[in-house]
Amino acid sequence: MGFRLPIIAQAKQANRQSLSIVSKGHVAVYVGESEKKRYVVPVSYLNHPLFQDLLSKAEEEFGFDHPMGGLTIPCREEDFIHMTCSLNCS
Repeated sequence: MGFRLPIIAQAKQANRQSLSIVSKGHVAVYVGESEKKRYVVPVSYLNHPLFQDLLSKAEEEFGFDHPMGGLTIPCREEDFIHMTCSLNCS
């Protein structure tokens, strides 16, 4: 028989809910080589040629079975940030 700590259970549930919330018109992606970090980007990025290249690399590496449960982009975090910054400016 175990004890259930309601405060910890509520905190875990609130944390899961906050991670799953993505604003309308956006998509969550996981980026990084070893440690994955979650980013939320506009859906419009998915049609950009630079982002399409990243999606092709993700398909080659993971197929449609992404280990993080979401879209995983196999590139360095710095490269992803640089690419998204260039998309914001164009």
